[in-house]
Amino acid sequence: MNKKIDFFAPPIITVIIAVFLIAGYIGSFNYRFEDTLDIEVISTIVYAIIIFLIGVAFVKYGLKYDSSYSSSISEKINKILSKRLLLGIVLLAIILQAINLILLGGIPLFDSVLKSNATTNIWRVSYVLFLPAINIFLAKYYKKRYLILVAVGALLFGLNGYRTSLLGILASVFITLYYIGKINKKVGIIFILAILIGGAGIGYIASQSIANQHWMLNPIELIFYRCGFTLEVFERIIPLGGTTDGHILSMIFSSGSPRTFVGNYVLHDNVCLTSSLFGPVYLDFGMIGLTIQMLFLGLFTKLVHTVAVNKKGIGIGIYSIILAHTLIWIETGPTDIMIWLFYLLGALLIILNYKNIKKSGN
Repeated sequence: MNKKIDFFAPPIITVIIAVFLIAGYIGSFNYRFEDTLDIEVISTIVYAIIIFLIGVAFVKYGLKYDSSYSSSISEKINKILSKRLLLGIVLLAIILQAINLILLGGIPLFDSVLKSNATTNIWRVSYVLFLPAINIFLAKYYKKRYLILVAVGALLFGLNGYRTSLLGILASVFITLYYIGKINKKVGIIFILAILIGGAGIGYIASQSIANQHWMLNPIELIFYRCGFTLEVFERIIPLGGTTDGHILSMIFSSGSPRTFVGNYVLHDNVCLTSSLFGPVYLDFGMIGLTIQMLFLGLFTKLVHTVAVNKKGIGIGIYSIILAHTLIWIETGPTDIMIWLFYLLGALLIILNYKNIKKSGN
């Protein structure tokens, strides 16, 4: 990749955090909030950004990738993930999601009751299959006509009524295409518009389908409101930092709804809440937990990025997924077990290439 600037290197996460914070501050000034964001919220997020960048810098300046070693296991995996196999997995995932919508008996995007039941096991399996398969497929065997599969998948998962799956597909594919050098001006504009319109549109349509909701915001206002509300939840979490003693973390890897627990614990209301990238870990472990999480994210994303840009192919596909969903986590929070499975793929990528990762200067 012969680019002077790598726009999708891990520091892009801090840029999006800053944009989210600014949007949330503007939102808290104008929509249904008693006060603007507290300075403690802003300073805590700035601290989190600094810790993340320390983790990134440690890998960037302390480690290097040595391409002289080739793992036989990596080569076998690369051969196993053939064009036919990956295409088959993509098609299977699309079929499963279509079946999921049929079994639901309607379109969850337009019905809040259906939406509450839309995240079935079929949906979970189909998304976990589709996202890695489509990105690795494009990274290894790209042809323009394969973007039709992306469009079909984005449509079917978007009809489930959740922005995160649509944004996860479009953003990760956009990043994959960037790294394989297939983003020209036309394709870039199409993807950016699809991400912006799709994300805002689904959020707006879904909000209008909520029963007993009488307030009205246009799609642009809704974006600022959502950012402001999520950061207000985090503001209420800060005085409660460390009081749940890891309960949210345990729920992620067991059963229950972490976001509903946050709604009950913080607002004393049985609602599903997003609490930002920082909320769940802060509620569980306070500032120490936040420090560990942000340091880990900096180290991990930069390690995966280092391997991916050198190995290409499978590595690019995995990194694109991890980066896309980490960006989504900035609002939603890291409470999805499915996304941690994608992080597990990143960990396996690092393990398979650990002999290539050396200390700088060696």
